[in-house]
Order: sequence, then structure tokens, then C-alpha cells
Amino acid sequence: MTRIGRTSTASVLAITALLASSMSAHGQQAPLDPDTGLPVSRVFEFPELGVVRPFWDRRVTGYITTSDGTRLRYSVLLPKGAGRFPVVLTLNGYDAGSIGTTSFLRHRTSMSVALSQRLVEAGYAVMGVNTAGTGCSDGRLEYTRPQLGQHGAQVVEFAAAQPWSDGKVGMVGASYSGSSQVATAQNRPPHLRAIVPGMVLTDYRDAIAPGGVPAPGFLAPFRVVFRAFWSDIVAKAAKEEGDEGCLQQVQANLVAEESNSVMHLPVAHPLRDDYMNTFDLARHADRIQVPVLSMEAFQDQAITPRSSHYQSRLDPDRLWLVQTNGHHDMYSATAFQATVLRFLDRFVKGQDNGFERDTPRTTVWMEAFETGDGVLERRSSPKPRWVVSRPSIKPSDLAIRTFHLAPGGRLAEALAPGAADGWDYPGAGVTVNDVAGTSFWGALPAEWKKTSLAYTSAPLERSMLVYGPGSADLWVTANAGDADFQVTVTELRPDGQETYVQRGWLRLSNRTLDDARSTPLLPVHTERPDQLSPVLPGQPVLARVEINKMGHYFRQGSRLRIWIDTPSQTGGLVFDTFTQPQRLHVLHTARYDSLVRLGVLPGVDGPPDYPACGRTLLQPCRPDPLATH
Repeated sequence: MTRIGRTSTASVLAITALLASSMSAHGQQAPLDPDTGLPVSRVFEFPELGVVRPFWDRRVTGYITTSDGTRLRYSVLLPKGAGRFPVVLTLNGYDAGSIGTTSFLRHRTSMSVALSQRLVEAGYAVMGVNTAGTGCSDGRLEYTRPQLGQHGAQVVEFAAAQPWSDGKVGMVGASYSGSSQVATAQNRPPHLRAIVPGMVLTDYRDAIAPGGVPAPGFLAPFRVVFRAFWSDIVAKAAKEEGDEGCLQQVQANLVAEESNSVMHLPVAHPLRDDYMNTFDLARHADRIQVPVLSMEAFQDQAITPRSSHYQSRLDPDRLWLVQTNGHHDMYSATAFQATVLRFLDRFVKGQDNGFERDTPRTTVWMEAFETGDGVLERRSSPKPRWVVSRPSIKPSDLAIRTFHLAPGGRLAEALAPGAADGWDYPGAGVTVNDVAGTSFWGALPAEWKKTSLAYTSAPLERSMLVYGPGSADLWVTANAGDADFQVTVTELRPDGQETYVQRGWLRLSNRTLDDARSTPLLPVHTERPDQLSPVLPGQPVLARVEINKMGHYFRQGSRLRIWIDTPSQTGGLVFDTFTQPQRLHVLHTARYDSLVRLGVLPGVDGPPDYPACGRTLLQPCRPDPLATH
């Protein structure tokens, strides 16, 4: 298999945390680091991450007491000069409240040091705050439940009232730091001017059970990294500062997390009950009134792009989108952060810098790649091979391209009735990519020809940009009850290389649709425990599988392919599927017409030459298995 090596910040920190416990020298006075002038952190270091000198004039730390009595730890880096400054805030459950210590300067942080430095040097006060029950902050950890936004709004108002603040506040950050922005903005704090959320998880169901298929493999590494930030990064920062109260709170939070772990969610709430709905930030996204610059990665290996459907609930006149192929860390790209600074200058500082006039509402990075050998260089280097720029794209702007599953493993432009195709379930499936953002196709299972189906189109007569979500509308039968499906979209190039594009998943009993929200390109399932649909032996049922958002240019002469098999590891998603052995069939007759619908963005003429295999982020190539086996 082909692998492209890269190391994400999350994976580095997880490894560091595991090594740190055996290499710390507790009780000793730490010497000063000659590069930073701060105490040396006693942990296993990664020299290739580099080190920066303090780039701020003054650092302020303390605690914010919210209206419910919770004390949230904060840290602020102030720029040089006198007077008051606009504030850029990051709120998360990692180490945001401890920024500015040795670990931060060595890039061992959830924050982007490069973006923080860029902001400070542009005259912003950079502020980080730990959410309730994380790091040095007390209270109960509730992840994306309403408390997150309520506290966030109070933090904004606290920041606006400080003597070093001019009262103008913006927010930045990806992942947890992106979710907190969506949560905070819904509460409409008066002094919030703009937000820049990236890689947002608005609904934990999207990560722990996409399509109703349990994916506990996401939660395990997330929890390890989450706790590692507190026990390693935050605790060591507290030791540097002599903050005994913080150290005690870190230990209390580690103990409390054991009984309040996110790992309990899929067990206690396997479906979308009323409690799980309280984790869904997208429900009230229409309350957001400030300008939004949003980034998402189509192949995001940590959370997938499913949560980014919240964008459709925002005011399009206040929304700018940057979308790209690639991994969870794309927010760190220098090319994107330059746009972030111009956006904040316009809407937080209030400068008339022409942002609205020269920035497209939708920017799609096509065939993005990264360069360099070091971790930091790769994290900051992603850029597009080419770009698609458009005004706001509505579903009605897309042409719907329909392909019918046909006999002989064909994807046909018209209905082609024939005998059903069967496969053995469950199968091993094929891994694509991993939790750290390493790009590869896994090995084919020994029985892959019996446990999967493939349907391939004729060579395309014209190029097309497939954009947004898709739907695989499959008529299927099962002879022994419930089962889980995986649909994979690939491009078969004329040179015989098969490129990964996107995937989607569905548990058959979870197929009941929310008819009011579903569209031809986006099936939305209710996932309610009182609306499960039985799977009767031999009885055809319609299973609409959501294929996640994508932005992929299929060139003339390529062929579109659809794989159907058992859900398998995709990035950080590791599935726990039904294990009842059985034979499944997909039907394609006049009555039971199985088909795939994809959205096509008209008027796009990309470069005719293909990107080199192995260069496009999280879209690996492999030799066509159907031709080589």
C-alpha cells in the first residue's frame, strides 16, 4: 500500500504524554531555557517542532467566574504598545487557558502559534480560555451542550470589559475551538464582532455513529489526547507558574472525566434521543448574526465534514466558506491564515480593507497538497493546486447527475434491469487513511471479491466537478436481519490508478428519513429510537446512504466507481458493525432501481492534467484492484 508520512499535532501530543510520565523530574527547580527565558519543560521533546521566542509584550492570566459560579482559566498575550486592543479569543477544552508557557513556544499546544504570533504582531490581544471541567477550569465538562455557548458568551463580555481591551472581540480556532465559536455566537454576546470556525463538530452523533453505525474508534484517541493536554501540557505550565490551585484542579478534572467520559455516550445513548439532541449545535445556528469565515476539509479524518451542514442555516450575506480536500489540521495552512487576518481586520477592527469586495463567498481548494519535511513546515504548507471561486452556492445551483447500478458491475446513465448482485456480510472492508492524517489505501482483504461489490461507469465524455453531498439510493435485501453499509466513491483514471474520493455509511434499521429535511442529494435520517425500521428476511428495503460532502474534479476519460461493502476504518473512524453472517443483495430492476445521485457544479474547467498520485491530501491512489487481481 502507498503511504504518505505526516504527523499531526494531536498524535505528537499523545505520544509525548505517554512518555512524559517516566521522564519528568518532579520536585526539582527547572532551569531557564536560553531561547525563551522561561523554565525548561521536563518532558520528552520533539526538536523538529522548533521553538519561538516570546512575541508578546505582556502576559495576563487569571480566572473568569461565570454566572453559575464556574471558574474558567484564561491567559492573554498582549501586543506591544500602550492603550487598548481588539481581542481574538479561543475557547476549548485542551490548553487554551495556559498559552504563553514553554510548551506553547515549543508548539506543544492546541493553539496555532503561528496564527497567534501573526495576530499579536497585527495589534490583537490573543486570549485563550479553558472550558468548564478541563485543564485548570472547574465545573462540569459538558462538551457541546448549551453550557458551552452560555459560558462562551460570558467570556466574550469579560474580555470586552478588561482594561487592555477596546471592547471588540473575535474568535478563532478549529475542532473544539471551532465548535465553541458556533455555540458562543448563538448566544449573541453584544461585543462579539466575527468568528472563524474550522473543522466544526456540531453534533457528536456525526462522529460517534455516522449513519447510525457505531464508531467508537474515534472516541478512544480523542480521549487520550484530551486528557494528555491536562496532565502534560496544562499541569507542567502550572508548575512553571507555581499555580498549586491549577494543579489540584487538573487532578480533580482527570478523576471527574472518568465518570463523565465521552466514551459513555454511545453506550448510554446509542440513538438520537432527547439528551443527544442537546449536543447538536446546528439546531440553533440560525441565531448567529455576526460575520462567519468557515473552513472545512472534505476528508477530515477526525470528524468528517457532516457537521458542516450547519452552514446552510447561516445568513449567506454574512458567510464566507473555504473548503478543501485534506485533513483535520488544514486550518494551520499559512494560505488560509492570511485570509483569517484580513477577515478579522475588516470585521473586528472595522477596517475598510476591501474584504467583501475581493473575497469570494465560496472558495474551494482543489487537489490541495503540502510540502516540506518537518512537522511544522507540513502543517503550514498546504495550498491548492487550483481554486474554484463562486458566490454562495445553493443546492439549486447544482446539476444532479444520476447513475444507475446495472448488471455486470456497471454504472449506467439509464435504467438497466438485471439480476441482483450479492455479497457476504460482514466483511473486513478496506482501510483508507488513519487518525493522524496519514494518507493510504489499506490492503485488500483475502475475501474481498466475495464481501464487496463494485460498479464502474463508462469513460466520462466530459469533465465534471462533483460538489457537496451525494446519495446512494440502494434497494437491498438481507436474509438474516440488520446490517451496516459502506459506500465508497472513487475515480478510475485512464492510467489505471484508482483515487479515493469519499465515503458514507448507514445501518439498515436506521434508514427512516426525515422527509422535511431530506433532498435528492442529502438523505437525512431521524435516528430516533422510536422510528427504527425492521429488516425482514428477503424483503426489499430502500436504504438511502449519505455520501459525505466532496469537491472532486472528474476529468474527461476517467470513470466513476462505487464500492459497496462493510464499514471499515476511515481516518479516525473505526466501526463496530453487526456481526450476524448473512448474504446481502442489491437490486436493480424496473421496480427496484438502485442509483447514485451526485451534485455537479456547472461551469468549471479545471486543468486537464492529473495530479501526481500520492500528492493530493487524503485522496490516495492505488492500482485498480479489478484489473490487477
